[in-house]
Amino acid sequence: MTRKFLLTSEVAKAAGVHPNTVRLFEAAGYLPPVPRTTSGYRMFTEFHRDQMILAHLLLQWPYPGGKSLVEEIVAHSARGDLGGALELAYTYLARVHAEQAHAEAAAKLLERWAQGVAAEPTKEPLAISKTAQLLGVTVDVLRNWERNGLVTIPRDPHNGYRRYGAAEIGRLRVIRTLSRAGYSQMALLRTLLQVDRGASPDLRRTLDTPGPNEDAAAITDQWCTTLAQVEQRVLEALAFLERMIQHPYLKPGIP
Repeated sequence: MTRKFLLTSEVAKAAGVHPNTVRLFEAAGYLPPVPRTTSGYRMFTEFHRDQMILAHLLLQWPYPGGKSLVEEIVAHSARGDLGGALELAYTYLARVHAEQAHAEAAAKLLERWAQGVAAEPTKEPLAISKTAQLLGVTVDVLRNWERNGLVTIPRDPHNGYRRYGAAEIGRLRVIRTLSRAGYSQMALLRTLLQVDRGASPDLRRTLDTPGPNEDAAAITDQWCTTLAQVEQRVLEALAFLERMIQHPYLKPGIP
C-alpha cells in the first residue's frame, strides 16, 4: 500500500535540517498543524515540506531590521496566504537592501576621511560630556571606544581631563557612523589601525575581512558578506514562494 504522507525524516532531509528542527518549527507554529496517525506518527504533506524549506530559508539570524517581519512572512505562508507572504518578502528584501545601502554609505565616509577629508570643522576642544551630547552617544560609549583602541584622546596637561578637538571628533563621527551601520568594533579596530599605519588601499575589504590572527567572533566582523548572504537567502525564498504559489496543493479540491 502506498503511503500518502511524508515522515519527519523526509521533511527534514528536504530542508537540510535535523528532524528535531522540524519538530521545533512545528511547536513554534512555523508549520501548519500536522495530523497524526492512530499510532501517533506525524503525517506531513507536500505543503508542510515546502513550508519547512521556506521557513528554514528565512529564519536564520541575523534579521536586518528585526525578526518580526520574517516571522510574519512565515506565518502568512503557514496559513496558506502565499500571496501575502510574497508581498511581505519583497518588503523584507527592500529592508535588506536599505541595510546594505547604509553599510555602503558608512564605508564611503570612512574612505573620504582616510583620504584626509575633514569630518569635523575646527573648533575649541570639548569636554567628554559635551562631545557625547554633540554626537548623540553616552559618555560610557566614548570611554568604551577609547578603551578598545578605536581612538586616543589627548588630556589637558593641567587637570588631566580629556579634550576632544576637531580631529578626535571627526574620527568619532566615522566610528559612530560605521557602528550604526552594523560594523563590529573588531572590524573598526582592524580598519582604523590600517588607516593609522598609512596603508589604506582597500578599506572596504579590510572592514569585511578578519586578519590572519583574528577569529571572526561575530557576524558583524564580516558585515558586508553577511548582508549579501541574507540577501541571497531572501531571493531564494522569493523564488521558492513563487513556485509554491504555482503548486496545486492549495487549490480547491486538491487533497
